[in-house]
Amino acid sequence: MPALDTYHVIAKYYDGAYSAKQDLVDLPFYLDLAEHSRGPVLEIGCGTGRVLLPIARKGIEICGVDHSRPMLEVLNQNLAHESQEVREKVTVHEGDMRTFRLNRKFPLVMIPFRPMQHMFTVEDQAAALNTASAHLTDSGTLAFDVFYPKFDMIWTKVGEEIPEMEWSPASDPTKLVRRFFRKDAIDKINQIFSFTFIFRTYHAGNLIHEETEAFKLCYYTYPHLRALFQLAGLKPVAEYGSFAKTPLDNTAEQMIFLLGKAHR
Repeated sequence: MPALDTYHVIAKYYDGAYSAKQDLVDLPFYLDLAEHSRGPVLEIGCGTGRVLLPIARKGIEICGVDHSRPMLEVLNQNLAHESQEVREKVTVHEGDMRTFRLNRKFPLVMIPFRPMQHMFTVEDQAAALNTASAHLTDSGTLAFDVFYPKFDMIWTKVGEEIPEMEWSPASDPTKLVRRFFRKDAIDKINQIFSFTFIFRTYHAGNLIHEETEAFKLCYYTYPHLRALFQLAGLKPVAEYGSFAKTPLDNTAEQMIFLLGKAHR
């Protein structure tokens, strides 16, 4: 079983980067699902709590699991700044989404913001969906999203540094952090692309610090996902091409699924 990315560097910058990402609009979608479920909720790949904490603030019990200790350390720091009422709604576990098991079921299991794209083999992909299914009540819902691959762009700009976003750290607003993205390689057969995140910190216009972390993601086609659902005993309840619930068609930029157990 191959190792997963561990976010040793990325964890330091994660909250700042994604608070600055203007096109990240998934939170209302997952909040709405959590409120309708009334909880408890299981979030697989909870990271630093970007989705988990807003759900807990709504008074909904949520259990989070993540394999990355650096990300969970940031989550625990974030939790320390929350009220006791919020902290009491949260349980956090360190675990691998392919093998993790709790002795309980949930009406809603969610895998937001693409942890499924860190599953690089069919065996791992099916194992992750089986983990989600194992924690669903008989009438429960699994929600997750992956990006719709842009095949015309996959082979472009390999080796180029592309600026993505910038922000000032809350701890020191006099500094500016810029994140760059460099695509390094494409594995056409296994549908994986490798890349590097570059974090450069500036003060008074001067570069004072740089850190990098290698990363990779797989990408899915729609028939590939439908086959995986059958392997995991799951069936689509709804599918969308955006978080505004537009159709999953040729205009889609996301593939968003609500799944239930196939036998229900």
